[in-house]
Parts: sequence; structure tokens; C-alpha cells
Amino acid sequence: MNSTLPIRNLVSINELVSGLREFPASSFEETPEIQAFLREHPVDPATIDRFLCWNKQRYTRNLVAKTELFELVAICWEVGQQSSIHNHDEQNCWMAAASGRLLVQNYRTLFEDIQAGRCDIEPSDLLEMSFGNPVAVNPQEPVHKVFNPPQFGERAVSLHVYSRPFDHCVVYSEEQHTCGIIKLAYTTQFGKAVS
Repeated sequence: MNSTLPIRNLVSINELVSGLREFPASSFEETPEIQAFLREHPVDPATIDRFLCWNKQRYTRNLVAKTELFELVAICWEVGQQSSIHNHDEQNCWMAAASGRLLVQNYRTLFEDIQAGRCDIEPSDLLEMSFGNPVAVNPQEPVHKVFNPPQFGERAVSLHVYSRPFDHCVVYSEEQHTCGIIKLAYTTQFGKAVS
């Protein structure tokens, strides 16, 4: 008797992008539909190699595809790397691990005054993102950070689908109770380094 679960067919990164292009705008306004699509279409890691760029100092953001409705970014995480605590400028986000595992720490916003640069946040739930287990950022509590903890002991690549591409977000400091807007940048675009 075989007790192993059936392996889902892997799709290429191009097939994933083609599938995302088929969704109407309304699918990007709620989180379940895109999350289910990512779960049912795990990406063959070999097909994203050309988009990946690694850096020992910080994680890298590698643009794979961009339309008016969404952008797809491959993020490369060395062991121990993490993002700032941040939001997504009121846009939805879905994340799937193409290789390795990552943790997503969500935060509850108790107070926020961006003009004054002050905030008060506290940790809420902690999620694990692994191959075949994508996660979505909660639109009601969008503040979070992503990290590759040392105990996992391996590099990771995550694929992030952002609804309506954006070029800035708010970052938060839990310890200093500060927040502010930062501009986002890509490390590579479509496999080519950004100068």
C-alpha cells in the first residue's frame, strides 16, 4: 500500500504567469482565489533560475512579470535574512515558496500616524510558507515581515504576487514605535541586473 500523497504536476514560471494573466481584476480584490491557484500550481524551481540573484548582505527582489493588475517578484533569501516589518500600500499579496521554507510574522496595528512617523504594533499570528503551502497577507491586518530563520538552515526562494503594482510601502519599527514610507526597488528585472 502506498501511503505517500500524490505529487502535483509542477508548472513552469511561464505557465504560472500565463495563468495569472487569465484572472479578471475582481480575482485580485479578494485573497482566496489567487491563493488556491498558487497552491494548485506549484512552480518547478528549475524554471525560475534565470530570474534569481543572490546577495549575502540582504534579500533580493527580482521582477518576473508585471501587468496593470499584478506583478510577480521572486525573492531570494539567504539563511538568516529577513524583510523589514512593512505593509503593501493597501494592495493584496500572495506568497508561495518555490524552494526552502520561510516564516511570515503578522502584526496588529494599534496606532499609526505616518505624518508624525509614530506607530504602535504587536505580533499576531506566525505562518509557515513552504512548497505547496502558499500564504496570503490578511487585508485587515496587512503589516508583516518575512524571514528565513537560521534553524531552517537553507536558502529559500519565494514568489510574491502583488495586486496592482506599487513602488512604495510603509515600514515599521516595533521597538522604536516609528514608521515611515520607503521607495521599493528591484535587484533584477526580467533576469537582468538593475543599475
